[in-house]
Amino acid sequence: MVLDGAEPFYFAGGSTGVLLLHGLTGSPAEMRLLGEALSKEGFTVLAVRLPGHGTIPEDLERATAGDWLAAAMDGYAILASDNRIEKIAVIGHSMGALLALRLAAIRRMSHVVSVAAPFFIREERGVKLLPSREKSKGMFLPKRQPRLPGIPARCLVGYAVMPLLSVHELLSVIQSAKEALPKVAAPLLAIQGDRDHTVAPESAEYIIEHTASKEKYLVRLPRTGHRVLLGLERERAFREIIGFLHSEENIGR
Repeated sequence: MVLDGAEPFYFAGGSTGVLLLHGLTGSPAEMRLLGEALSKEGFTVLAVRLPGHGTIPEDLERATAGDWLAAAMDGYAILASDNRIEKIAVIGHSMGALLALRLAAIRRMSHVVSVAAPFFIREERGVKLLPSREKSKGMFLPKRQPRLPGIPARCLVGYAVMPLLSVHELLSVIQSAKEALPKVAAPLLAIQGDRDHTVAPESAEYIIEHTASKEKYLVRLPRTGHRVLLGLERERAFREIIGFLHSEENIGR
């Protein structure tokens, strides 16, 4: 059973479709405020629920990197099948940003937005101490729950634990996203919080340096942690994203 609030959502709008991809252990709920802001601007918005998310952590433990990419591709196909949609953009947060970049490498995108993509994870997160895949089975670590003042509960639906097998799958997503970056040619916006305790700061620069996009921009948010789209500077992040999607010099490239 899907948790209340973790369902995919769709907002009908204009001829530009925007696909939203959430992060590991999260759900479409974390993308809802952005989705609502995009809808007000006239975009058609689809947020998918990645396999294993929004139900129980044991479901996530069984999900694979391939499952997540397939779900992203399905979301793209849904928008592409709508005759009203002329262009499709993709926006991802954290692991969803890695998937967005992978998708942009294999599908035609008008724009791609990467928010807090974890190409490099901070050492204090202990990834080097990750047990082997075999030993990770059945192991779930509690997650730190950041304080997010002013954010409604409907936007915070996710897991309070991290399956260690899912971390192994995340590392696979990171590697495949690195290999895909040179094939990303769509206009690109990368957003990174300077107070992110998960993603190492060089991740954002790595995206800018390794994509083939001719138009690419990096926005840093000095007071923001990992939860960019729910953090203190979320309104600025929304403005940057909306401005990027509306930019006349980018449209149709």
